[in-house]
Amino acid sequence: MSNLIEVRDLSKTFTLHQQNGVVLNVLDRLNFVVRGAECLVLHGDSGAGKSTLLRTLYGNYLPAGGSIRVQHDGDWLELVGAEPRDVLAVRRQTLGYVSQFLRVIPRVASLDVVMEPALARGWSKAEARERAESLLSRLNIPRRLWQLAPGTFSGGEQQRINIARGFMVPWPILLLDEPTASLDDNNRQVVLELMHEARQAGAALIGIFHDQNVRQAIADRHLDMTALAKEPLPC
Repeated sequence: MSNLIEVRDLSKTFTLHQQNGVVLNVLDRLNFVVRGAECLVLHGDSGAGKSTLLRTLYGNYLPAGGSIRVQHDGDWLELVGAEPRDVLAVRRQTLGYVSQFLRVIPRVASLDVVMEPALARGWSKAEARERAESLLSRLNIPRRLWQLAPGTFSGGEQQRINIARGFMVPWPILLLDEPTASLDDNNRQVVLELMHEARQAGAALIGIFHDQNVRQAIADRHLDMTALAKEPLPC
């Protein structure tokens, strides 16, 4: 499999304006590549910059320097400094992100929340609904909850809605921030199956996993963020 994402000399700083403008160099000239069908696990202590790296790759944080290149629509695209429309196109077609928290419009039904990435790609409503219902069933979300807004759900149920949404469509590159945290054994196994299916389809995965058993089951390589982080984030 060829490389799908290449990161070169990536740096990220934070300025603490309430602490006399102290500048923290959280990521310092970070380099790695990830191929299709490969899973790179980010490892390291709390504050080492693991979630910061994922958010920087996704474009939520502006890098201080370096390059993030992704295979998008048959060509390489540089994300650092890319036009907003290009970033949005990458997020719609190429780069998926399962964060720790579900952020959705209030009062939208859970089924519609899960279907949205497919509809944004032009799937028919029938195709999207079939896929969404399959995922919700696999993740043990009771059918009686599908038409309710997920904001009313428990934390574990919201997490599973977030996971279903993240795996709704095939992504060439998928960022995963603790997708199995706080899940019971059965649902953790379902998420592992979804990740394996994504890899078998050729996706490149970059993830943070608190559970050691999950890391061992999914990782092809580890990136030690503790060793690479210049200065840790305050906890």
